[in-house]
Amino acid sequence: MQELWPSSGFRLLRRGDDGRLTVTDDFLRAYFMRPEVAPQPDSCDVERALHAELIEDPRRAIADARISSLSDVDARENYRIVLAFRDRLIAANSVEACYRDLFAGAGSPAPVPPLFVDQLAHVILRNILEDCDDPFRVRAAELFFRKQTAMSRDGAILLGDEETIAMVRRTGGFGSLGKLIAEAGTPLRQVELDVLNRENADGYWARSDRFDMVLDLTFGREGLDALCRVLESWVKHFLDTQVSVQPAQSITDEHWVWHVGLDADATAILNDLYRGVAVNDARRARLISLFRLEFGDPAPVRPQLRGRPVYLALAMAADNNVRLKPQNLLVNLPLTETV
Repeated sequence: MQELWPSSGFRLLRRGDDGRLTVTDDFLRAYFMRPEVAPQPDSCDVERALHAELIEDPRRAIADARISSLSDVDARENYRIVLAFRDRLIAANSVEACYRDLFAGAGSPAPVPPLFVDQLAHVILRNILEDCDDPFRVRAAELFFRKQTAMSRDGAILLGDEETIAMVRRTGGFGSLGKLIAEAGTPLRQVELDVLNRENADGYWARSDRFDMVLDLTFGREGLDALCRVLESWVKHFLDTQVSVQPAQSITDEHWVWHVGLDADATAILNDLYRGVAVNDARRARLISLFRLEFGDPAPVRPQLRGRPVYLALAMAADNNVRLKPQNLLVNLPLTETV
């Protein structure tokens, strides 16, 4: 089996005795090698010297006056953002602690680009799935850090990587040549992404960094079950709490007391359903999946909610895109102590 998600940066980190990812110099150094920060041909000498110092010692303290002396306005902004994020990583010591702190209001108030948040989720999932040999589960985990596009075919609910689908639509799958042909108005052959199934599942590993396999999330099929297992693993890894997550076709619970939307649209729909606000058919159809979460041990749950399930939902936005927010499971579960 080939390496899962080589681009995640997992091999730049060390796994501690507690299973968390220890922040290393190599991991920090990678942020200064990003194209937004690496010197360009027209970069000033001050910027080049600063970059060289940070590559040599990525933990080096940098005075803001040094950043202000850079001649390029964009470079100044990019360095401030990356250095503030670096400081959060160093202060947290583990990648998981840094991720949790982002949603607990801890540390620097400097904004963190969504791209960096997704990258943290990416490498954390890579850590969680280190020993996983199920391609359905690792494909389902892509939802945690990559936006998806929902499609319907013959009654099935299919999710494809939004960026990959956009590329195919632009280029017809032929890369830069295809883009030129498309812009010239020449028809391109139909390009179809592979839907992950038992026949092609072994091929996932060799192409995991391409994010070009479609996940079938239809109720009763393997992809939805795989997503449930990843949701369970995510909660266990961060909160050390065993939960069971199962797909549900509807919520008929007369004693429904708690729910968590896995994205903004699902949260809004669940809130309305819970309050008895009418949800029209078109909006209800945007619900992709419902889940029932139960706790293996009721002790960490708020006393008044022990023994009651938590309902989860995943939905697509009006543009058919799906943006799962895994942090919602860390901050919104009814635990006595949360993030």
